[in-house]
Amino acid sequence: MENVTYNSFMLQLEGIDFTKDVVYIAFFLFLAFYIFTMTLNLGFLILIIIEKSLHQPMYILFCSLTVSDIIAVTEVFPRLLVDILRPPSERLISYYECVVQAFLNQWVSSTSHTLLMIMAFDRYVAICNPLRYSAIMTSRMLVKLTVTAWGVPFLFVSVLIGLSVRLNRCRTFVSSPLCDNASLFKLSCESVEINNIYGLFYTVLLLAASVGSIVLTYGKIAVICLTSKNKSMKKKALKTCSTHLVVYLVLSFSGFSVIALHRFPQYSYYRKILTILFFIIPGSLNTIVYGVQSKEIRNFLSEKIKSHQCLQLKNNK
Repeated sequence: MENVTYNSFMLQLEGIDFTKDVVYIAFFLFLAFYIFTMTLNLGFLILIIIEKSLHQPMYILFCSLTVSDIIAVTEVFPRLLVDILRPPSERLISYYECVVQAFLNQWVSSTSHTLLMIMAFDRYVAICNPLRYSAIMTSRMLVKLTVTAWGVPFLFVSVLIGLSVRLNRCRTFVSSPLCDNASLFKLSCESVEINNIYGLFYTVLLLAASVGSIVLTYGKIAVICLTSKNKSMKKKALKTCSTHLVVYLVLSFSGFSVIALHRFPQYSYYRKILTILFFIIPGSLNTIVYGVQSKEIRNFLSEKIKSHQCLQLKNNK
């Protein structure tokens, strides 16, 4: 078969096929998830921006995580919703769009891991060195950490996607409801050994750094808590660390399940479902978990609700 060497041809997305009986139910269900996730994340982002009491390193770092969630669901769900209503033959995407989508998918998912690594460091400093916290987590340090969290994955993912783009392509079918790096280099009939080696290297590096930072910081926090008699500190540590750990585990399980299922074509349907859930569950659960555990956010919302009720009572009188 003749290789395709130009970038402008259209690709066909496999998508998720639903029967006529449930296609509209699936559409409105995914639409509800999209609206719910966007409302939560945008609301949380606006809340942190306008409320000065939340201008703390922990919440500012979580803002970055919220931004990554917003980017992820925005570049996935609008097209997914349209494709659900289209017949399979009309689920088309240009090669350029596919590359951009694959890059954004890989970048924001990797950035979520690096942001959680930095948030673990923030919790370590806050619990283990509370007196030096303000001196260590300065505005300048916060900017450096945030730029690193976004910049390092950008460089690695650029190489990852670049290795896929360099390949000549002889296929026009993407075996996924959206474009990712694995589906991108599978369009080629050439050897993808270099892609697999670099992809494995990057995955192992990200996993090792991610797990290593969590184990190291939480190990030190555990030692401090076990040797300390300060019950207030132990309670604070358990509260903040359990929240962070839940978010990390959900993200890790979702992401690596999708990666693992790429190696088993016979489970393609489950991979497609998990791919969609990867954007739904962490994107909405992150905000819920942090919002519920945050005393500052609960107090702010409680005050706003009380003031709104008081205003309504006055107007009724």
